[in-house]
Amino acid sequence: MRKTMTWALALGAMTCALGATATAKEHEHFHPKGKQPSEFTIKKQQEQREFLPFEDERDFEEQKRGFIAAPDYTQIMADAGHVAWDMGRYAFLLEDEEYDSIHPSLMRQAILNANFGLYEVMPGIYQVRGFDLANITFIKGETGWIVFDPLTAKETARAALELVTKHLGKRPVVAVVYSHSHGDHFLGVRGVIDEADVRAGKCEIIAPVGFMDHAIAENVAAGNAMTRRLTYQYGTLLPASPFGHVDQSIGKNVAAGTPGLIAPTRVIEGDTETVTIDGVEMVFQNTPGTEAPAEMNTYFPQYKAFWAAENITATVHNIYTLRGALVRDSHMWSKHINAALYMFGQDADVMFASHSWPRWGNDRIQEVMRAQRDIYGHLNNQVLHLANSGVTVNQVHNVYKPPMSLQKQWTARGYHGSFEHNSRAVINRYLGYWDCNPATLTPLSPEDSAPLYVEMMGGAAKIIAKGQELHDTGKYRHAQEILMKLVYAEPENQAAKDVLADCWEQLGYQYESPSLRNSFLMGAKELRDGIVPGASAKASGPDVIKAMTTELFLDYLGIRVDDEKAVGMAFTINLITPDNDEKFIIEMSNSTLTNLEGYLAETPDLTITIDRKQLELVMMGEVTLAAQVEAGKCTLTGDASVLQKLASTLAHFDPFFEILPGTKAGEKPDMNPFEQEPPAMTGE
Repeated sequence: MRKTMTWALALGAMTCALGATATAKEHEHFHPKGKQPSEFTIKKQQEQREFLPFEDERDFEEQKRGFIAAPDYTQIMADAGHVAWDMGRYAFLLEDEEYDSIHPSLMRQAILNANFGLYEVMPGIYQVRGFDLANITFIKGETGWIVFDPLTAKETARAALELVTKHLGKRPVVAVVYSHSHGDHFLGVRGVIDEADVRAGKCEIIAPVGFMDHAIAENVAAGNAMTRRLTYQYGTLLPASPFGHVDQSIGKNVAAGTPGLIAPTRVIEGDTETVTIDGVEMVFQNTPGTEAPAEMNTYFPQYKAFWAAENITATVHNIYTLRGALVRDSHMWSKHINAALYMFGQDADVMFASHSWPRWGNDRIQEVMRAQRDIYGHLNNQVLHLANSGVTVNQVHNVYKPPMSLQKQWTARGYHGSFEHNSRAVINRYLGYWDCNPATLTPLSPEDSAPLYVEMMGGAAKIIAKGQELHDTGKYRHAQEILMKLVYAEPENQAAKDVLADCWEQLGYQYESPSLRNSFLMGAKELRDGIVPGASAKASGPDVIKAMTTELFLDYLGIRVDDEKAVGMAFTINLITPDNDEKFIIEMSNSTLTNLEGYLAETPDLTITIDRKQLELVMMGEVTLAAQVEAGKCTLTGDASVLQKLASTLAHFDPFFEILPGTKAGEKPDMNPFEQEPPAMTGE
């Protein structure tokens, strides 16, 4: 890689903000047990430098094009007083150095994602990049701004609008478009508009069909598990360092400010719909089942500009996101890109998106669209080809390879969605998790099988010695196979955990995908330190909880029921919320809590009557249900003890539950019995 040119092209804006370019220096590892890259890792990184097309620097030219200004700061403070966003912690990327602790392709992507400031896509279309995981886009109408995807936090979105105002003039926001149902594309909405203006008709909010359902529902049922797993995929507790967090494929990371949500006022229902707002004509293309279950592209005919939402960015995306989500449909994703190519890609002069940087010129646009269409199509078709040839879900990640013609295109590299985990996802979507081997159909749990393996291998000392030998010869995946058995059998054996951590650290250095890198490095950190709870990764807040349907709230109560505590319980509750005219039957039977909307039991054990707006205060934890009863805002008719019985079965989940044996440190939160746990809100 030609370091000098690429560093200068990518980091000019960030250098301006920091005030100076750092000089190259030897970096110390952030952890006292951390290791430098091994000779095997160094060799592998050098092989990648020789294989990959570093001579193609068009992305760097496009990434810096249209730069207007960077702010004179790198930190954005949250209203609560903590740091919501800190681009400055990636200052080590300014150093003219190639780090063998970072895959060279990931290093390139990390440099490209260090863009920071205000950019002109073309006259009338502007983006602020590097203020959050996503880009925020401003389309100039006749009287005001149309904002696309207002980031994750109110503070980062507000700072972006202030930067736009400073350099482009003050204009009202007349519309906001949510391109899809992931939190980094809408939770910052209160930083750019006031809800009163929406209610007064001064500002429209536009979203794809199904937005509200998917924005909330897909993050609730397994929300606690998703949030815990997110710490691995996103490396939220890893320091920014050549040995730690360097990038998140589609941006640096997720802002930690104040989330909010204002419901859409206009929903795009059809496959395509044309809407004109403030003199700007927009052709919306719904693309359900792609990067999000509710997502849409947009074409601007007067600009010949194509907005690709998060369907086409500078990476192959997740078919399966490691933090947890329903497996996506790579076949449908490819088809939607193909439709966009022929509907809009033949005429577009610029293509821009909610992440990465724009592409200019019709030939370049079609090249990128075809590459991404083909990589999703190939992933689907070839994995199924392998599956139909007998390759299983537990083998395919070692077998599937994209064609060389795509491996040599930067836009088809697997940063966000590695081919290792995406290939397994395709099989899982069609065939499920079973590899058809009866031995894996009902396997022992790892902690039950591990002692047998340890005994048969001759005990801990022999396993550690062999694991160290494999580590010292660069066979890190072989070493983890036996060391993981020992760690499960002897969770307190720190020597075993340390050797396994050393293996995972080297594997983390070698992975191109930040999701894989972060997961291995976070695993190594927890093996060394145990679980050290940090700031919660939850990105939702009161607006999101209020947006939950009553049915969804009741469904989640059913998930929270500890079935052993509910043994022998049988009762029926009617729930009535007069202010929105909802009614539900809630029944505890066979240690299972169920609900049915639109019906009331004739002879319930208890009837609860409470306005939905008062129930929301309970859901948010501001008051208890008992306090609402005492205040006369909730009426109980019948056997009130049923409510205490239900409450006695409800668990609140530990947000830092143990993933790896012997690392436990978390505790269950202290919450009111009927308080709703905040949903996870990052579904990238």
